[in-house]
Amino acid sequence: MHANGTTGHIVYREKVYKCGIDVTLAVVGGKWKASILWHLAQETMRFSELQRQFSDTTRKMLTQQLRELEADGLVHREVYPQVPPKVEYSLTDKGKSIYPILEQMCDWGQGYVQG
Repeated sequence: MHANGTTGHIVYREKVYKCGIDVTLAVVGGKWKASILWHLAQETMRFSELQRQFSDTTRKMLTQQLRELEADGLVHREVYPQVPPKVEYSLTDKGKSIYPILEQMCDWGQGYVQG
């Protein structure tokens, strides 16, 4: 039985998970996704601004992470029809809903390091 009293499995993207934590990690886990969401929770950002924040990753990897977050409904990509093209990323309502969890993770990490 799960903490919320249910006993079933969760199906997400044709994969079966035993726990909501596993689904959460499948969606926002990995090296960059939680940090991308954290930055976008602070403000809408252009790709180049995000790239400056994540200088340790490649353009290809950042693009892939943003596309996955967009496909999962957490990030909105707005393309402005101008030359050169302007693309902005922001959080959807679903993306904003994870902010309290990210904030707790940030606080926990700081507390963990401080001992």
